[in-house]
Amino acid sequence: MFTKSNDLISSAISLVTGEKNKVANLANLSALINDEISDLNWVGFYLWDDLDQELILGPFQGKPACIRIKPTRGVCGKAYCSQTTQLVADVNEFKGHIACDISTQSELVIPILQHGKCLGVLDLDSPKKNRFDDDDAKLLGELVKLVTPLIWPEAN
Repeated sequence: MFTKSNDLISSAISLVTGEKNKVANLANLSALINDEISDLNWVGFYLWDDLDQELILGPFQGKPACIRIKPTRGVCGKAYCSQTTQLVADVNEFKGHIACDISTQSELVIPILQHGKCLGVLDLDSPKKNRFDDDDAKLLGELVKLVTPLIWPEAN
C-alpha cells in the first residue's frame, strides 16, 4: 500500500496538465510511479495499436521489455480484453504469464479506459510475491482514470 496516495495523484495530474505530447506525459508518469512506489522492477505503458491489433510497448522504467503483446496473452492482454484490473500475487501461477524479466514475481495491470474503449494498460511488476493489494489497485486505477482525459483529450 502507498502512504502518500493524494500526493501521488496530485503530482501525476500536475505533470500532465497542459502538456499535449502523449509520449512525454506517459514517460513522466512512469518515472513518477517508479520513483514514488517501492519494490518495483518495471513500470510502464502498453498502448493499443488499431492497425496491428495488439498492445505496443510505450514509455517505461526498467529493463528492456516485450515490444508487442497480443490481446490474448499474458496479464496485460487479459487486462486489455477484460477491461478490468489484474492483480497477480504470484506470476508463476498465472497461466500464460509473459516473463520479460525473470525476476518479476507479482504484477498489477490497470486498463486505460475511455468511453468504453481500452486505449492500453499501465503495467507494474515487482520482484516480490504479493507486492500489490486492493488498495494499490484502487489508487492506481483512480490515477489512470483522472489523467486519461488529460492525456487523450481528443477521445473526449
